[in-house]
Amino acid sequence: MPTGIWARTCAAILSCAAVGATASIANAACDNKNALGVERVVEVDTTKGPRLGHVQYKDIDFLRPGEVVLTFDDGPSHQTTPKVLEALRAHCTKAIFFMVGRMAVAYPDMVRTVEEAGHTIGSHTWSHKNLARLSSKGAEKEVELGLSAITAALGKPIAPFFRFPYLSDPRRVIADLEARDHAVFSVDVDSYDWKARSTSRMSNNVFSQLEKSGKGIILFHDIQRVTAKGLKSLLDELKRRNFKVVHLVPKTTAATLASYDETAKNLLAKRHVAAANPMTTRSVVWPMSGAIEPSETIARPEGQKTLQPKVASATDASTGVDGSAARSDTSSSRSHRRSPRAAPAARPAPRERPKKTVFEEAFGKF
Repeated sequence: MPTGIWARTCAAILSCAAVGATASIANAACDNKNALGVERVVEVDTTKGPRLGHVQYKDIDFLRPGEVVLTFDDGPSHQTTPKVLEALRAHCTKAIFFMVGRMAVAYPDMVRTVEEAGHTIGSHTWSHKNLARLSSKGAEKEVELGLSAITAALGKPIAPFFRFPYLSDPRRVIADLEARDHAVFSVDVDSYDWKARSTSRMSNNVFSQLEKSGKGIILFHDIQRVTAKGLKSLLDELKRRNFKVVHLVPKTTAATLASYDETAKNLLAKRHVAAANPMTTRSVVWPMSGAIEPSETIARPEGQKTLQPKVASATDASTGVDGSAARSDTSSSRSHRRSPRAAPAARPAPRERPKKTVFEEAFGKF
């Protein structure tokens, strides 16, 4: 491995000589001789919030040519996540699932099934809102309630791995995540499964990008039917093209906040699911343990810039939280000078109220 890469990333290599042995252990129990398996397990030290994924963050480069990390967002779902797990199990390989809190509360048994299969569970907010459009308090609620909800659904702490919805990463939230020792994940390869109309399109999206990058963190969504249907064949093709899977695990688990734990507990109670044991002001944090020892550890590079929240300016004050400019008196006065509009057409009959979603039925508009 080129020493320059690790010099730039300041990654602590624990036992490179054990990589081959690690892969053998990972694949020893696999019946499928043509399975991808797990090439190596890499531990992430999340202290001070390292950021991974070259679409947005360039500081850490831990993958070797031909290596990929499989990640899934937005779940879990009873309809599609089991098929995704089945495809991963067929290839004896592992992934990271960035779960949405509301989905975890709706399907806590599926959260536990994912964890029992040996996958890493991270968080993806409470309800998948664009955090750049929220106030600081609103963004905090999305992040922290999502973490507490997934933790409560699982019944034990999850990984301090976080991915922003829409990859929209405002500085103020990154600063909070750094203070909370959460690693932030972007992507290298996007499957665009959410808009792919066929499994072949999804596959083409992935491999056209891998041909250019040669490696990377791949983004899927386990709530997408096209992913559930096409993942097995895509993994087959990864194997055929000699790609290797790297599984990421955290050095420690994520601590939750007691106030949000209580809310999460109440939400789970509404679903008639037993909540986790009462938590203290900060949940207990302990090292992650698993059957396979990590071959190395990556950490935040010393050169990674700490992002500070932007100081509000007069310009910012005139802009709404969604980025839209506030209406000024000048524009208002101009509107009075416009030529009169034609009389409006007859108002159409009122539409029927949309039916409540499963979440609104269970929790109301939260």
